[in-house]
Amino acid sequence: MATSADWLAGARPRTLPAAVAPVLAGTGVAAYAGAWDEWQGVWWKAVLALVVSLALQVAVNYANDYSDGIRGTDDDRVGPMRLVGSGAATPAAVRRAAFLAFGVAGVAGLVLAASTAWWLVAVGAVSVVAAWYYTGGSTPYGYLGLGEVMVFVFFGLVAVIGTTYVQTESWVWPAFYAGIGVGALACAILVVNNLRDIPTDTVAGKRTLAVRLGDGRTRALYLLLVLAAAVAVVAVAGATTWWVLVALAFLAVALPAVRTVMSGATGPGLIPVLQQTGLAELVWAALVAAALVVRG
Repeated sequence: MATSADWLAGARPRTLPAAVAPVLAGTGVAAYAGAWDEWQGVWWKAVLALVVSLALQVAVNYANDYSDGIRGTDDDRVGPMRLVGSGAATPAAVRRAAFLAFGVAGVAGLVLAASTAWWLVAVGAVSVVAAWYYTGGSTPYGYLGLGEVMVFVFFGLVAVIGTTYVQTESWVWPAFYAGIGVGALACAILVVNNLRDIPTDTVAGKRTLAVRLGDGRTRALYLLLVLAAAVAVVAVAGATTWWVLVALAFLAVALPAVRTVMSGATGPGLIPVLQQTGLAELVWAALVAAALVVRG
């Protein structure tokens, strides 16, 4: 029987900054756009957006644990605990946990849709389907090298723009630019994870983008994503206030991770980079949001 600590580890808490960051950034953009002039009317939407984002992240983590576990992909994995792969929990139990997390996200999302626009239900449904079929189903697209696309779109663009929209009920370009920055760093987390797993994924037949690109080009991609996040800071600043440039301080957290990746670290040596990249994403979003709230 899996313990509470096992289930917590299986939820992969180090990935949760990737769920918090888009809500922070999107809320900052909404505040700058004037949505928080009457903060009593929208604060609960920001909270619900955070619930949706966190629940989806946990659901994805459990769903990946289940799908990879039943395929045997996690039998010889380096990194965070896998509930199914380690035998600590049955596949059925992990699948139920994933569905429960999807349910929490769905309920919170329905409340947001009911209070904003019903077409958001379709966005939520597509997000859930994309989350499940990342490693689930007969032809998971995560095994075809498309995982980074999913992360960029749903944990970057959709999450940031969606958070802003439910609070402003309008399209604003800074949310798009912020989505690019958050999405780039969320992708960087996945790139490092898959870089670490190239040897085992190759054996298991999991053709991630890292497996397709190879070691050297995957490391270059990580660097490119960090640089893209820096450019996105400038884009947000140009569309709002130059105070946003303070968010370039995220590089102080990201650069040690870049050095580790570019130095050729492998296996367990890349595990700290996951946490550093997640922290860099959180710092990026927090500083962007803070600047927009202060100058909004």
